[in-house]
Amino acid sequence: MAFELPDLPYAYDALAPHMSAETLEFHHDKHHQAYVTNGNNLLEGSGLEGKSLEDVCRESHGKNAGLFNNAGQHYNHIHFWSWMKPGGGGTSLPAKLQAAVDSDLGGFDKMRADFVQAGVTQFGSGWAWIAVMDGMLEFMKTPNGENPLVHGATPILGCDVWEHSYYIDYRNARPKYLEAWFDGLVNWEYVEQMFDAAT
Repeated sequence: MAFELPDLPYAYDALAPHMSAETLEFHHDKHHQAYVTNGNNLLEGSGLEGKSLEDVCRESHGKNAGLFNNAGQHYNHIHFWSWMKPGGGGTSLPAKLQAAVDSDLGGFDKMRADFVQAGVTQFGSGWAWIAVMDGMLEFMKTPNGENPLVHGATPILGCDVWEHSYYIDYRNARPKYLEAWFDGLVNWEYVEQMFDAAT
């Protein structure tokens, strides 16, 4: 199955002031497009052409680094765009998700602090995650294009901490970016959809 760049689910300027139109134009139109183009080139002749994107990620991990990195980043970004929405964030979560956050992650405030900390402490490029593993929510962080799929988990929320995700707007202030992202952009309805699918 060939990779395709999805349209953004909102206008380029819709996430301001937390994320600028310039950042989205570079991040979506240049970076994500490059993962799609390179991924399609590397998919050809890999033996994984007919597989789902999730299976391409899992089956290329540790075996085909180029394909894995591009497929992983394609998967991560498809969801990243939907994990954000204009007027997102806030402390009001759908009830079932809130119950899991309370039981597994120690409540909303602790979840927020631990998620931001995961992103701040991911050395170099990578991602911070909340994922479902063995029926429970847990925090993860991964380098580069890696994601929870290759660790037997299903991501329900992920934040891109590659510099291209925040440098235009926040320069080197990754903690400020993570806080603004979590507080002002997270699409909790989409998180709930992924949570329902994972459980």
